[in-house]
Amino acid sequence: MTRPTTYLLPTLGFGAAQIGNLYRPTSEEEALGAVDAAWEAGIRYYDTAPHYGLGLSEERLGAALRYRPREEYQLSTKVGRLLVPGPGYGDDMANGFAVPDDRARRWDFSESGIRRSHEESLARLGLDYIDVLYLHDPEEGPLEQAFTEALPALVRMREEGLVSAIGVGSKDGDVLERCVRTGMIDLAMLSGRYTLLEQPAMRTLLPTCEELGVAVVAVSIFNSGILARHTPPDDATYEYGQASEELLRRARELATLAGEHGLELPDLALHFPLRHPVISTVVLGMRTERQVRENVERIAHEVPDEVWEIVDGR
Repeated sequence: MTRPTTYLLPTLGFGAAQIGNLYRPTSEEEALGAVDAAWEAGIRYYDTAPHYGLGLSEERLGAALRYRPREEYQLSTKVGRLLVPGPGYGDDMANGFAVPDDRARRWDFSESGIRRSHEESLARLGLDYIDVLYLHDPEEGPLEQAFTEALPALVRMREEGLVSAIGVGSKDGDVLERCVRTGMIDLAMLSGRYTLLEQPAMRTLLPTCEELGVAVVAVSIFNSGILARHTPPDDATYEYGQASEELLRRARELATLAGEHGLELPDLALHFPLRHPVISTVVLGMRTERQVRENVERIAHEVPDEVWEIVDGR
């Protein structure tokens, strides 16, 4: 079960959770417009999951990409949660998605479950190939089964040529490090934990990835909202809850620093993770054409070294 050479992705990726109605409805027109704008802007990496909108994200992303040249982009989705029939009389807002609950999630880290999830994702996407499969949130599911069954199953799928690369997506740095140390995975998708505001992944996860040649894909780099605006408002969110006064103070200081150099706080937040040599890619959630344009403009900005010297000295 040896791991091949590090698998690299483009610097900026399109995160498709929002077109799966994350937190609020997104129209079909908005979703298609966002993916079309991303394509026209040159974005060639797209990430989704069955979890996002109970399959809606995969369906919409697949429909938007279906007639694009398949060899010109990379696409990832995730396994670990199977979609099964749901109660069908409410919505999925308890899980953060504004969709009907006619489907439900069921954890399944068995080999048969992993392979079934892959096949069902292909059907929802309407594609014949997925480039990257991530095991999704293993810390929330049957964790030990992730190591005894799920990861070995993904390795076999890679060896069979069903996917080009495999990885794990998690917000738990310790779990991700344990996955990296198996030597099985190509990519670690890190949610938060290495952002402009906090860098706990620096302690052991990122050095381990560097040692073992595993590339890191950074997501949730705005810490769920506090770093997403020019100036964080009083009700800014951090990790999906109200940001503390201390975090607000720090974020506003960074916003002032950015402004003094003709930049905005999200510019610093976007570029910060990419300074680390092991982080190859940042994936940003994009709901609309406007958000796509803003993100593409931000990735093109250059942050002066003197700004990073100040940030590093804080």
